[in-house]
Amino acid sequence: MNIRKINRVLHRDLSYFFAGMVLIYSISGIALNHKHQWNPNYIISKIEFKAQLPSDTSEITKLLIEQKVNEFDQSPILSYYYPKQSTLKAFLKNGTVTFNLETGEALIEKVQQRPIFSQLNFLHYNNPRKWWTAFSDIFAVGLIVITITGLFIIKGKNGISRRGAILVAAGIVLPLLALILYF
Repeated sequence: MNIRKINRVLHRDLSYFFAGMVLIYSISGIALNHKHQWNPNYIISKIEFKAQLPSDTSEITKLLIEQKVNEFDQSPILSYYYPKQSTLKAFLKNGTVTFNLETGEALIEKVQQRPIFSQLNFLHYNNPRKWWTAFSDIFAVGLIVITITGLFIIKGKNGISRRGAILVAAGIVLPLLALILYF
């Protein structure tokens, strides 16, 4: 078997093997790049409403709070406390409700895991266990091998000696420019 054939086989087989990892890191990477625009891990919904509660806090009970919240959310009240004299905060199963006792304004904030993205981000952050870190390191080495073998698959004018060299140089210049501009 010649070196070109070994190169192609190695490139092909590693690409197939790591296809799932490339998708995981690519999708979650895009999501994480836009954290300033959305939360890739959680969906946070807010409901504002009016609810008058007694000014005497000794008259406020879990049942009374649930009655005020039930119109908007059926979650039971787990517990509640007063972070400030005029504020009551109650905990729901997947969120909180905050009451302003002076104005009657209330806010329910519900938090739920964003499907697919939260799981992909979990893997991207290297959270699972030490074996996942080892597999991620093997993946990184695999990407290096895939990249290097990919450089030498095509011969001629579209290969690394001509067109390929221009594209590789452009691909190197862009990150270098980013480092110069932002570092």
